[in-house]
Amino acid sequence: MQTINFDIDADGVATLTIDVPDQSMNVIGPDFLADLDAAITRISSEDAIKGAVIASGKDSGFMAGMDLKYFGSMLVSENGQKDNAHPSPAEIFDKVFVLNQLFRRLETCGKPVACAIEGTCVGGGFELALACHRRIVGDSPKTQLGLPEILIGLFPGGGGSQRLPRIMGVQASLMYMLQGKLFRPAEAAMMKVVDEVVPQGTAVAKAREWVKANPSASVQPWDQKGFKFPGGAGGFNPAFVQTMAGALPMTLKQTQRNMNAPIALLSAVYEGAFLPIDRAIRVESKYFAKVAADPQAANMIRSLFVNKQAAERGARRPKGEARAPTKKLAMLGAGMMGAGIATVAAQAGIEVVLFDRDQAYAEKGKAHVEDVLKKRLGRGMTPEKMAETLARVTPTTDYAALAGADFVIEAVFEDVAIKAEVTKKVEEVLGADKIFGSNTSTLPITKLAKAWSKPENFIGIHFFSPVEKMPLVEIILGKQTGPAAIAKALDFVSQIKKTPIVVNDSRGFYTSRCFGTYVQEGVEMVAEGINPALIENAGRQLGMPVGPLAVGDEVSIELGHKIVVAAQKELGDAYVAQPSDAVMAQMIELGRLGRKSAKGWYDYPEGGKKHLWPGLEEMFPRAAVQPDVEEVKERLLYRQLVECARCFEEGVLETPEDGDIGAIFGWGFAPYTGGPFSHMDTVGIGHVVAVLERLAATHGDRFAPTVQLQDMAASGATFYRPVSSRAAA
Repeated sequence: MQTINFDIDADGVATLTIDVPDQSMNVIGPDFLADLDAAITRISSEDAIKGAVIASGKDSGFMAGMDLKYFGSMLVSENGQKDNAHPSPAEIFDKVFVLNQLFRRLETCGKPVACAIEGTCVGGGFELALACHRRIVGDSPKTQLGLPEILIGLFPGGGGSQRLPRIMGVQASLMYMLQGKLFRPAEAAMMKVVDEVVPQGTAVAKAREWVKANPSASVQPWDQKGFKFPGGAGGFNPAFVQTMAGALPMTLKQTQRNMNAPIALLSAVYEGAFLPIDRAIRVESKYFAKVAADPQAANMIRSLFVNKQAAERGARRPKGEARAPTKKLAMLGAGMMGAGIATVAAQAGIEVVLFDRDQAYAEKGKAHVEDVLKKRLGRGMTPEKMAETLARVTPTTDYAALAGADFVIEAVFEDVAIKAEVTKKVEEVLGADKIFGSNTSTLPITKLAKAWSKPENFIGIHFFSPVEKMPLVEIILGKQTGPAAIAKALDFVSQIKKTPIVVNDSRGFYTSRCFGTYVQEGVEMVAEGINPALIENAGRQLGMPVGPLAVGDEVSIELGHKIVVAAQKELGDAYVAQPSDAVMAQMIELGRLGRKSAKGWYDYPEGGKKHLWPGLEEMFPRAAVQPDVEEVKERLLYRQLVECARCFEEGVLETPEDGDIGAIFGWGFAPYTGGPFSHMDTVGIGHVVAVLERLAATHGDRFAPTVQLQDMAASGATFYRPVSSRAAA
């Protein structure tokens, strides 16, 4: 066996130690499936074997889910043409049902099988555990268990959607599966998902003891006569009927009908509850195959998992550059962004000097760090760890205190002159050999780098608010930024466990520039007399976290206006005015600055619920004829798509991977699409161009398709598979 070490002790207990070669974590692939098949055959057929324990040979944990490269091969038709011939659900069913059959054979092998879980156990690994007769977990704060497949456009396809409801009840299991929520060991035990929590490092020994003591414990509860779901199930059970009746509309509302997997999961659970387990898992595989056959799943897996992991592992890191972890960070600016960066850096074990011109502001920044840490007490944070983390942050107004820092991040006021002044003073202390990073969200890095004597050591490192929660960091390369600076920035992002993308310099870079179009188009529709409520609802239905006006308030109308004014001043006649510019200027004149002033596109009454400002109708009279919601959604979507395409054409983006990751994790672009570039590939570049040409004819040049898009449509190219690679395939 290549992936399983099979050992039998003197008592006849077989230990199957999973150790998939060339993988940091155990995953399910063809070799593992073959080895598990052979192992089950031995367990069931050899009289000398009295039972079995399944464990992991890796320190990283028990097992994750399916090897996504292997899963990706399932999504290719037999003729191998991935682009034009997606496999049918029936083809995929035949492939995925193999796993379900194996797990079913395991739990009906006639011998007791215990699972010894040390560390992470998720996805298919957790489904393997559910097929065992006993689950014993080592107690560790790092251990997580569960079925997070919904987060990447799938749902449990190895029996999890059928076994988990039979263990913990339909309602509770749906809550976890629909959210992709994971269990900690104690929580899993309370929910009866695991049978025993033991000291870390003892799970295997405890599992062996159980197998020896329970030679006849080889029948799952659902295979026993008279089995009933915890809490009940079936058409005559009021609780089950109520749960399922409520789950569907709630899921449709939360997903805005955009996601395939949650509805398929509900269908599988509902139908499976009326059936014996053998038929139930066939139903599960049927729905799983249907979901997997849709491009949505492939797009989400690629962007939300494969490409995201590749970025986090340093896909864009320059080759040959030595690792350069940050030991001491000079954090310039103790405002919301600076304090947030200081927080995540200190949590990563980095010493932070938190600099501000005013000591009170610097102290306030450190207080923010403390507030964040306090909220984590009891959730992996102890008072001792909190004190240790807080001690790493030193607030100061003294530039000399920055001495010894090996990385600088600047997050001061968005003004070129102010940033230049601070940059030069830092260089006087540290020297230009240190790497300097600017957290600016719009100002060109090449221009800011002029204040640092060695521009090759200057880089953009754009965080998103709130820093503690937002996963993305946008690394921006100036024209002279060198490989050492890129490596340093990426290593820092890795230390603080964020996801990086790398883009080239441009006003607004990639994320701010493209995100801004979503807000702008919403504002422009308000000016046209389109009902603001229609605009906001359309944005949410599109799959965006909130409507364009709501997010405009959150970011601040005032900030958006200041960015426009700065761009006008900088670019002069080269600035291309947008219809939204004048509208935002009007709002500023009225003192409606956004949420921070409690009034913007919305009113924010103290102690009350926010609501759209009634004055909008007077300020922008409603058009007699209103568009339907699909028209509004189209405008909001394609305004973003064309700007993303412009960034690609201009070289701001070098890869569609960075574009998709940045859009989803940076400004919340509809995750179900896999990102703007995945979406354009899926609907077809020709279709994208046709829609843009139609919108441009009606609404102006802001929708005009790029030359590159037109060329791609003519040649049949896609972002992820250009014409040249197709010809070679």
